[in-house]
Amino acid sequence: MSGEKGLVVALSGGIGGAKLALGLYRILPPESLVVVANTGDDFTHLGLHISPDLDTLLYTLAGIDALETGWGRRGETWNFMAALESLGGQSWFRLGDGDLATHVERTRRLAAGESLGAITAEFCRRLGVSALLLPMSEDPVRTRLLTEDGWLDFQDYFVRQGTRPRVREISYRGALKARPHPGFIEALSRPDLAAIVICPSNPFLSIDPILSLPGVRAALKAARAPVVAVSPIAGKRAFKGPTAKLMSELGLEVAAESVLTHYAGLFDHFLADEEDREELSKFDANVSFARIRMESLDDRERIARLVLSLGQGSR
Repeated sequence: MSGEKGLVVALSGGIGGAKLALGLYRILPPESLVVVANTGDDFTHLGLHISPDLDTLLYTLAGIDALETGWGRRGETWNFMAALESLGGQSWFRLGDGDLATHVERTRRLAAGESLGAITAEFCRRLGVSALLLPMSEDPVRTRLLTEDGWLDFQDYFVRQGTRPRVREISYRGALKARPHPGFIEALSRPDLAAIVICPSNPFLSIDPILSLPGVRAALKAARAPVVAVSPIAGKRAFKGPTAKLMSELGLEVAAESVLTHYAGLFDHFLADEEDREELSKFDANVSFARIRMESLDDRERIARLVLSLGQGSR
């Protein structure tokens, strides 16, 4: 079965993964895409529930993302932050005025008893997104990093500290007791499932929190459709964020080979950059090569089509 004729499930973090998610969204028929977002980055700030990766995906699929940063809303204003700073408030995590509305409304609905998944679905409906965007779980899972300064929550490490402290270990607090979102598991068992895509997000900070949930790895392996993993590294350079620094500090070579090895036993096809052809040719695995940097909208669609072509057929 072609990936373009059935359901596609994509596992994604924020900016890097959202690029491929958008490519898939643009070429697939309406309602044929399920995007499962990492929520290990979620946290409470200024009394508000912040879901950075969910929001990046929401804004990207809705076509209202800030193109210059990849996160936040397009045409954002910053009156709230300026006023907060003038009062001596915590301003290390930047919340634009439009983005703030998302967090306020999400927090209000959560307090009223609605689920994160239901709230996200309503936001998608109102913003015209036909894909099913799911949090990886309704239960709290929090990515924490053991650094030279002790244990830090992800946003403290990533934003407040600017990824400065060296990382020694990563933990996904609450993962063992959390349950995958039921819509996620249901999608993996559907008879019309055509492909499962691991987007080129940070394997350790964005994809591993999803994979750490009980039953997810087993469900991926049991699914009828192939799993296609896309490398977030090309020619020993990471696409976005702290991936390269983190890998080095964890004792891993900054290379597509490290990602392939990390995902070993999970994927049916691995898509890497042309620059890594020689490095990966020694592996007895289904590895394909292309120019995988997604710098334009055409790039996003081109890689999406290639991913779906690799995912054709049953396992």
